[in-house]
Amino acid sequence: MPRRRRANGGGGSVKGESPPAPATPPQSTKALRFPLRPGLGQAGIKCLVKANHFLAELPNKDLHQYDVCITPEVTSRGVNRAIMGQLVKLYRDTELGRRLPVYDGRKSLYTAGLLPFKSKEFTVTLADEDDGICANSNKERASKDRKFKVVIKFAARADLHHLGQFLAGRQADAPQEALQVLDIVLRELSTHRYCPVGRSFYSPGLGRRQPLGEGLETWRGFYQSIRPTQMGLSLNIDMSSTAFIEPLPVIDFVAKILNKDVVTRPLSDADRIKIKKALRGVKVEVTHRVNVRRKYRISGLTSQPTRELRFPVDEKSTMKSIVEYFQEMYGFKIQHTHLPCLQVGNTQKANYLPMEACKIVEGQRYSKRLNEKQITNLLKVTCQRPQEREMDILQTVSHNDYDQDPYAKEFGIKISDKLASVEARILPAPWLKYHDTGKEKVCLPQVGQWNMMNKKMVNGGTVNHWACINFSRSVQESVARGFCHELAQMCQISGMVFNLEPVIPIYSARPEQVDRALKNVYKEAMNRLRGKELELLIVILPDNNGSLYGDLKRICETDLGIISQCCLTKHVFKISRQYLANVSLKINVKVGGRNTVLLDALSWRIPLVSDIPTIIFGADVTHPENGEESSPSIAAVVASQDWPEVTKYAGLVCAQAHRQELIQDLFKTWQDPVRGTVTGGMIKELLISFRKATGQKPARIIFYRDGVSDCQFYQVLLYELDAIRKACASLEPNYQPPVTFVVVQKRHHTRLFANNHKNRNTIDRSGNILPGTVVDTKICHPNEFDFYLCSHAGIQGTSRPAHYHVLWDENNFTADGMQSLTNNLCYTYARCTRSVSIVPPAYYAHLAAFRARYYMEPDMSDNGSLSTGTGNGNAHGNGKGGSRNNSNGNGTRVGVRQLPALKDNVKKVMFYC
Repeated sequence: MPRRRRANGGGGSVKGESPPAPATPPQSTKALRFPLRPGLGQAGIKCLVKANHFLAELPNKDLHQYDVCITPEVTSRGVNRAIMGQLVKLYRDTELGRRLPVYDGRKSLYTAGLLPFKSKEFTVTLADEDDGICANSNKERASKDRKFKVVIKFAARADLHHLGQFLAGRQADAPQEALQVLDIVLRELSTHRYCPVGRSFYSPGLGRRQPLGEGLETWRGFYQSIRPTQMGLSLNIDMSSTAFIEPLPVIDFVAKILNKDVVTRPLSDADRIKIKKALRGVKVEVTHRVNVRRKYRISGLTSQPTRELRFPVDEKSTMKSIVEYFQEMYGFKIQHTHLPCLQVGNTQKANYLPMEACKIVEGQRYSKRLNEKQITNLLKVTCQRPQEREMDILQTVSHNDYDQDPYAKEFGIKISDKLASVEARILPAPWLKYHDTGKEKVCLPQVGQWNMMNKKMVNGGTVNHWACINFSRSVQESVARGFCHELAQMCQISGMVFNLEPVIPIYSARPEQVDRALKNVYKEAMNRLRGKELELLIVILPDNNGSLYGDLKRICETDLGIISQCCLTKHVFKISRQYLANVSLKINVKVGGRNTVLLDALSWRIPLVSDIPTIIFGADVTHPENGEESSPSIAAVVASQDWPEVTKYAGLVCAQAHRQELIQDLFKTWQDPVRGTVTGGMIKELLISFRKATGQKPARIIFYRDGVSDCQFYQVLLYELDAIRKACASLEPNYQPPVTFVVVQKRHHTRLFANNHKNRNTIDRSGNILPGTVVDTKICHPNEFDFYLCSHAGIQGTSRPAHYHVLWDENNFTADGMQSLTNNLCYTYARCTRSVSIVPPAYYAHLAAFRARYYMEPDMSDNGSLSTGTGNGNAHGNGKGGSRNNSNGNGTRVGVRQLPALKDNVKKVMFYC
């Protein structure tokens, strides 16, 4: 569905009422348009940066689209491409009129100029190499040639005139079809040369392979995408790395994933399960035949060892063992008969291959979840200093040699070999306010960082009643007591009111007894307090604690209503002042304090925030890892609860349908037997909470939405803006505060580099551009309101700027107003004394959503099972339980088991920090 712009920055509101049904997305597209850019920003020190965008000349040729129909139908893009490659090879100089077409791997073929026919049928023959060896027959299926009928039929002309008009700002909507054609053209050669994965290409020839552990290795590659920008068409190129399965003999691969010698040692049931999970879907080639390297896909593992496997070889059901079969048919003696066989091909038939006769086919991307060690190894490989990354990008462009690309030549596309030079500005850091009793009452961060020396928290929290539970066997009670005392003193020094003595003696427990231990501590503390609240639980955890951390947070936050602060054993033994200071920052906001506030906020000087009561929301949805096919997605929404400070954020979380990006519980209705139709949802609850905390209702809403890709902009805005409207209207009939809706993106591939890497005035210590660097020219959208902002100092690797795109703006922000507000907010992140890479409300929403994964019961999080009934997954809920309807955004009801509700005292504070 094409995206539309709004004609101007304001107006065009979507009316929200309180209907007796759950919110559904508006169907009309005409009323909703994205705001135009309200001019370019002027604030800050001007500078030049380089971006990994390469100017692409718009071709001056007619592009034509043809429909492709392949019979019999093929689901694999690779096979489709092989068929079309063979067709072009055979017929290019004759039937195709010497045209060199490009193909999307599915249903569309594109040419620069017309083919000499409107419709034509071709026959193409491919050698079949992918059928399984059928072990229940005494004959092996011979390799067959497969014939395909291919019909190519004219479909449409792809109009580049409209693309030119759009780039020049004379047309509202981007012609997606034309952009798609050009993208396919520039990807065609790389698709033949390398292994394509999404928009990236990988090859062992693009950089040294690095082992990741447990049978995986990393391949280097590059990302490539064509984008419409202010400077015209731009080819965005970035370096990339991902995990591939090592092309090992299967027995060696199995030994690596089990980390043991499988040739001499027997396999346990747990080993078999792990092997089966690791090998399912993996492609292997046989090695037991000299001149035949046929390939098969593994579908399973036999439950019996090879020596026990027998199968019928004729109609009389004469039985033969696998060992005998391979010896007689191929002269191949199976050595490791204690190992199971691989089941390959069709799962309905018993197609067996001994492990030692198979090798994993090269070039298979690993798409499942990596473990922590593998992630660490991958990050080591991908972490590149800016100058090194820039050189690799330029080398990639040179290696791809677009000038000599036959497909780019055919279509008349020319790509610059120089990085785009872009005008940027460095926004100033904001002044931060600390408490007047400290030596330093205000602070101006330097290069995105500062510290707490000589400063006290602007609003120190109070902890009179606390306890400590120790789950680490190596930490003696005296050591734990000393650590807690040091931490309590640091909290006092930092400006908190903190009792140096715990309510009860330090309680030691074993990790496997976490539930009982927490309830014992809570009960014992409450008996001592006689009705007063246990305000904090300090928890000492083993360094490697498995599921302990998650279990502890779930019990504390959804069962007992305790605020907790976890500390690892290594930090208890090596007490660092910096570590204690950072922990004290987290404790303060968890108990309702504020660490720092923007000085401009206290001086009522923030445009479009300080003038009227303003609430700032952050929202995010986290999805399950690859391979967890039915686990729910988790949505989180946080909202500021103080004004004019906009520093404290309350958070709510909910579970929703698997991979559902639209936040379902922003606004909802349900039927109550007594009250009838009841309205609720996350927005309404947070608006009410804001009014209780400040005594005023919000007169303006700023909504930062994380995790939305370009293709989802329109859908998310329609649905979620409508939900905000309805939530407001449900509180008061004509209550419709103006809304600004901003999408925050980190998963893009734009990188910004210093214009001169040797100029120390333009880079930070890591070699990255300075924090506060903002770009709203040249590489940004031709006419919509977006910008790139690098708000943080680099630590290692190349900094990734955040991309902000304003999708709705009834508050009429100027470019400077939105950019400065966003940059300044990045200095208010509660967990450290550094500016952060994305605006804190969006960051907090991400933390809250990630935390809520721990709230899922073990059977929900481990195997992803869902309840069969309907229900709304809420951890903010109204405490009434029961099941309710939940929509997936398309009107379909889906069953999602609700999360346990957060306790009231937990959701009022920044528990997720």
